[in-house]
Amino acid sequence: MNTDFLPQKGEYRKLLVYKKAECIYDITYHFAHTYLEKGDRTVDQMVQAARSGKQNIVEGSQAATTSKETEIKLYNVAKASLHELMADYEDFIRVRGMELWSKDSPKAVRTRAVCRAHPDSAFFRDRLPSRSAETIANIALILIHQTDYLMVRLIEAAKARFLKQGGIREEMTRARINYRKKN
Repeated sequence: MNTDFLPQKGEYRKLLVYKKAECIYDITYHFAHTYLEKGDRTVDQMVQAARSGKQNIVEGSQAATTSKETEIKLYNVAKASLHELMADYEDFIRVRGMELWSKDSPKAVRTRAVCRAHPDSAFFRDRLPSRSAETIANIALILIHQTDYLMVRLIEAAKARFLKQGGIREEMTRARINYRKKN
């Protein structure tokens, strides 16, 4: 089997960015169903934005095998969805007169360290019931910022792979030329 031609991609579960996006989805699902009114459209919008952030990483990773363009587009959709979700959390905090933790506040600094150390959703799911809406919203915002940073790196890596390897047509041409040389 020729592993140079169309090497299979899609090991998204190993990506730190995916693990963080899964944490964000789980937190958002709990948050929206606990702290927003039943029937409020924001519940579905927040859950869908969190889902889109996670699922577009999956889809982009899978699409990487045959389309670098689609991969990059889907990663950008994931990034945009997380930004939409970020605005929803910020709105929640602002309109309720809650504290949006500043980047350098002791709470934010501690929480960033915890979020960096625990990229598994079970860690957060276990702790959510004992946290306030304000705390959960700020934790989600910190995770979204961390994930956004990782998304930028993932997109840049995909762009660099495209520049180095080209697209599927170039891969197919290289594989055909190499096959002819060997045979």
